[in-house]
Amino acid sequence: MKLKKIIILTILSISYTFTYSQNAGKEAIIEFEYIKYNYDTIQQNSSGISKFYFKNMGSAPLVISKVSTSCGCTNVSHPKKPIMPNEKGVIEVTYNTSQIGDFRKTIVVTSNATNATKSVLTIKGVVVKKK
Repeated sequence: MKLKKIIILTILSISYTFTYSQNAGKEAIIEFEYIKYNYDTIQQNSSGISKFYFKNMGSAPLVISKVSTSCGCTNVSHPKKPIMPNEKGVIEVTYNTSQIGDFRKTIVVTSNATNATKSVLTIKGVVVKKK
């Protein structure tokens, strides 16, 4: 019985070491093409869509675990599956342009990227009355 426990512990220890050594040194690195989007002037009730493109520059899969916005006037869609090394992804932001006036909103992207576990994206502009 004691020998059985030793064998099981040895096997578990070896498989943990093997798994850890395969992932050691691998990391996800997120790099955005840009982190600020300026709509400048946009007409009321028009499409308020902007896209933030990024690439996983690391050697491990990039997982976006959460994307939050600074208000309910902004909707976001983001990749649900891991972004593999050297692959690209996009975060699409839709701002509700029904309110006239200046706006500045932030989007916080939470991921497993070692260079930026939280990336802050910004959209801004001025909504004007439709002509």
